[in-house]
Amino acid sequence: MTDFQLNINGKLQVVNDVEDSTPLLWILRDTLGMVGTKYGCGIALCGACTIHLDGIPVRSCSISVSAVVDKKIRTIEGLASEDGTLHALQQAWVVSDVSQCGYCQAGQLMSATALLDKNPKPSDSDIDDAMQGNYCRCGTYKRIKAAIHIAANSLAERGGES
Repeated sequence: MTDFQLNINGKLQVVNDVEDSTPLLWILRDTLGMVGTKYGCGIALCGACTIHLDGIPVRSCSISVSAVVDKKIRTIEGLASEDGTLHALQQAWVVSDVSQCGYCQAGQLMSATALLDKNPKPSDSDIDDAMQGNYCRCGTYKRIKAAIHIAANSLAERGGES
């Protein structure tokens, strides 16, 4: 059992007495109580557990806690600003009425955020490529794509700041 210091959403978090191989997802949910990141398939295929690791979207169910030391972890809880202002994508999600059951939405939002961070004016094809592997059983893909375009336009009007 090992102790780890993790940089999560810009704050140092200490986790004590965990196995090196424990998936980051379980550290986030069970140890730290950050339940926004969801467990879906457990084999990194569905995207429900997507977080950012040094700005790159990764599946937290398949990466061990020992592999994320000295990296910047961003979860859905870190998407809105500290004062509670929603990120442009979160605002667009609401306006576009994207969520039905909502289970996949944290992972969808994290993948979409990474896309807009890298490509502020994505085409439909860019969105399809970036969101591939994020599954929505409710089938809200058209609304997700619309919300990404709305957020891209909103961010462009604001000069790229969420």
